[in-house]
Amino acid sequence: MRGRAKPPPAPLPQRDGVDPVRVRLPEDPDGRWATVRDHLLDRFAGAIGADRVDALLDGGRIVSTAGPVSGDEPYAAGRHLWFHRDFAPEEPVPFPVAVVYRDEHLVVADKPHFLATTPRGRHITETAVARLRRELDLPLLQPAHRLDRLTAGLVLCVVRPGERGAYQTLFRDRLVRKEYEAVAPYDPGLVLPRTVRSRIVKERGVIAAREEAGEPNSESRIELLAHRAGLGRYRLLPATGRTHQLRVHMNGLGVPLVHDPVYPVLRPDAAPGDFSRPLQLLARVLEFTDPVTGEPHRFESGLRLSAWPEG
Repeated sequence: MRGRAKPPPAPLPQRDGVDPVRVRLPEDPDGRWATVRDHLLDRFAGAIGADRVDALLDGGRIVSTAGPVSGDEPYAAGRHLWFHRDFAPEEPVPFPVAVVYRDEHLVVADKPHFLATTPRGRHITETAVARLRRELDLPLLQPAHRLDRLTAGLVLCVVRPGERGAYQTLFRDRLVRKEYEAVAPYDPGLVLPRTVRSRIVKERGVIAAREEAGEPNSESRIELLAHRAGLGRYRLLPATGRTHQLRVHMNGLGVPLVHDPVYPVLRPDAAPGDFSRPLQLLARVLEFTDPVTGEPHRFESGLRLSAWPEG
């Protein structure tokens, strides 16, 4: 069976470091859509309104490789169209994205708290990848993995799209040593170091993940580095990468991370512009052998957790 052909390159440039939306017109065996407009209304009018779809068409903002598309063009399955979304205003995250390392293959960034890694949902232009594309003039930059919006620290990005799979495979095959730092309550009765293994389940549409009985699918090494004034500074070494894994495991031990808005209790979202309670979790170290050059790499974050001031 032949696979689907690779889509052509987008005829629209990025806007604010964000790629245009690509739409592939699906098969229409029942003949529901006589024109391009008919399909786009079915597909998008519920989300943005029929008037907005018509405005995009009338303004020449929906394009094919041949140029702007008219809404009354006959429907043709398999055709690719592109357009740019209108971004809702986003609260700027007032912290820089530092570059720890850069070569012709990689960019290793130090992402601050509150900044999403990739454009998604409510966070589009205020994301680490969109910023780096703009600031470094690297429009093809892509992340090799994802770091939660509330977690700070190292993110590995790939300069050349053709090499992205090689770096993603490192994370998939657990060939990257990841070291995190966290601040959480100190419990003198908690025996550390220890390795936590459990089954973590994350349901679509539910913010919090949970642990349940069954075959473990997650593993974390928890070490106490120091303690003072009722708080502990911890080194966390995840062997797997389940959603919210470290936060779930620390909460399960009875020492939830400082300023965690989800564990143990889901709290309301902070007010826009309130950056006063950063989650005390930092992706401090990434260590691996480069799959393209064969060079060993070890990168360390320059950020620090505010609940554990040094000195």
